[in-house]
Amino acid sequence: MAEQAKRVLSGIQPTMDSFHIGNWFGALNQWVDLQETHECYYCVVDLHALTVNHDPKQIKQRTLASFAQLLALGIDPNRSVVFVQSHLAEHSQLAWVLSCIAGYGEAARMTQFKDKSQKEGADRATVGLFTYPVLQAADILLYQPTAVPVGDDQKQHIELTRDLAQRFNSTYGQTFTIPQTMTVVGNSRVLDLQDPTAKMSKSSPSGAVFLMDSASVISKKIKSAVTDSGREVSYDFEEKPGISNLIGLLAAATKRPIEETAEAVSGQGYGSFKQLVADELVACIEPIRDRTSQLLEDPSELTALIARGATKAGVTARQTLNMTYQRLGLLGPGN
Repeated sequence: MAEQAKRVLSGIQPTMDSFHIGNWFGALNQWVDLQETHECYYCVVDLHALTVNHDPKQIKQRTLASFAQLLALGIDPNRSVVFVQSHLAEHSQLAWVLSCIAGYGEAARMTQFKDKSQKEGADRATVGLFTYPVLQAADILLYQPTAVPVGDDQKQHIELTRDLAQRFNSTYGQTFTIPQTMTVVGNSRVLDLQDPTAKMSKSSPSGAVFLMDSASVISKKIKSAVTDSGREVSYDFEEKPGISNLIGLLAAATKRPIEETAEAVSGQGYGSFKQLVADELVACIEPIRDRTSQLLEDPSELTALIARGATKAGVTARQTLNMTYQRLGLLGPGN
């Protein structure tokens, strides 16, 4: 009998109208590739987006746009389970169970909470922000994945997830799969076009290329990207971070190794090199933007796919939650 494919789960927040190429080249490309080797569960985590001030109409549109972009990038709803977090009450139900075994000190030590609460002030930090990692643990453990692909900034949260799962299992009996952290592979150095010492971020519109940007906007952003001293193109992140970042983007857009790409453009002038980068990015982004727009023009098809994903995800989520409740000794329906 053929060995069952290992399961992975990952999620992304709908906090912008468009993902940027840092999201794509840094993580979402891997999501697409994992469909070849794993059983994949991918989630638009809209409940997590509530930890910051938001416009209700905006978050609804952004959730639809995020779902559409995942499909346009190559996530196949016939091969993967693609769903929206808030469509399954089991996420919040399991989060409550896990919050009852999580320590206050564990949650308080989470780096993201400490950073945000210090920046905004402890009095303005919400309970939702504090318990964010516990809900994230529930998102993961509901689906019993063997691995979770994450970047460095989320590894601490995965360790908390593992600790909570192990604690529950040792106290109440084997219930949750202990997930491993899967390192995101790809171009992990997608940096800001205006500040190549910082990661590309939605908070820097002029320094990020978004998947829904027009060809003219993409071209303008690349041509306006900061450059370094000298006039020739070469790959050296210490001496030429701006040009090296653009070489990395060109390599990702053309799906060629950085070393090979750097050799091919070595010695070019900045102007012709930037034009090449812009042209290649436009060529690979245009089909994604067009497919996303097509999906958003027919929201009935999109919402049908979202509902189908929730139905498929719900089978696994209910199984896990029912087993969790049994382990805890809760009186289930009809018992």
